[in-house]
Amino acid sequence: MMSKILSRLGLCCVLMPSPLQAQTQPQAAYQLPRAVHSVLTDIIPVGAKFWMAAGERGHILQSLDGQDWHQMPVPLQSNLNSIYFADTTHGWAVGHDASILHTEDGGASWQIQQFLPELDKPLFDIYFKDPQQGIAVGAYGMFYRTNDAGKTWHNEFHLELASEDDQQLLAELKDTDPEGFAVEMSSVLPHFNRLYADGTTLYLVGEAGFFAKSNDFGVSWQRQPEFYNGSLFGITRTKALSLIAVGLRGHVFRSTDQGQSWQQIAVPSPSTLNSVINGPNGRVYLLGNAGTLLISDDDGLTFSSLHQQDGKAILNAVVIADQLVLATEAGIKTVQIKETKAL
Repeated sequence: MMSKILSRLGLCCVLMPSPLQAQTQPQAAYQLPRAVHSVLTDIIPVGAKFWMAAGERGHILQSLDGQDWHQMPVPLQSNLNSIYFADTTHGWAVGHDASILHTEDGGASWQIQQFLPELDKPLFDIYFKDPQQGIAVGAYGMFYRTNDAGKTWHNEFHLELASEDDQQLLAELKDTDPEGFAVEMSSVLPHFNRLYADGTTLYLVGEAGFFAKSNDFGVSWQRQPEFYNGSLFGITRTKALSLIAVGLRGHVFRSTDQGQSWQQIAVPSPSTLNSVINGPNGRVYLLGNAGTLLISDDDGLTFSSLHQQDGKAILNAVVIADQLVLATEAGIKTVQIKETKAL
């Protein structure tokens, strides 16, 4: 397992480059007849027109119907962790080597906007609020922003995302030990695993129970009290307006007061959960390692298991008609479902 899968098993592992990732110059991803069966870490709908998936070795795939998938030409082989489209034309993907890819033609072709193998750090997620303004986040608090569609990306350090103790330490070092201050800045922040936009509020979750939110598209942040001491990998707002957060070892949390307080939800699997998504009629899906697929029809209060017998890790999914299309460590997989009536 590589890329986002390893991040779920332990972020220390994801920082160890494979031979393919140790290249100092980008090389085009190989076009493989079985790319649809390779490790895929993300899958998204793009409007109502098509679907995109991304994964290991620079693989990006497109489908016009959710069934037939075709590999797109990509100019690098870095493992990719997340893909996002601001509209049906402009899209981005991020991954290892702090790499950022961009398309201006709906995913038919891709260009490199950032490739920094010397950092030896992966980006885990990316979000654009419009085709010009975007944020990419990753390991050790990496945080990049663009205001020009990715023509330029600027590294940002947000002191308010550090713990109170670390903020105090940095304040002391800034005046007394500039070299130590620089070293601490590069490692004091946790791994940022997932961005989630809920209207004008932007949520950020990560390592060691890290949870923060911003109401000005990440210009300033409010770090929230930790409600769990393990890593969080996904968060969403349900159709009934609850927040659901998921993470290591089957931990699931639910909030009905904008994240001020959280209730732990018991689930029938101890496997690490990688993502949480909403179905069109209010159903909540949890996707995890070892074939874990959990379903809730009561706004996340209880979950039942639709365990996948192949035991392959599920990284993300989309609902297409009566199918749940999964991005897994063995590629694209479809599961027949029947959505309930809207909540």
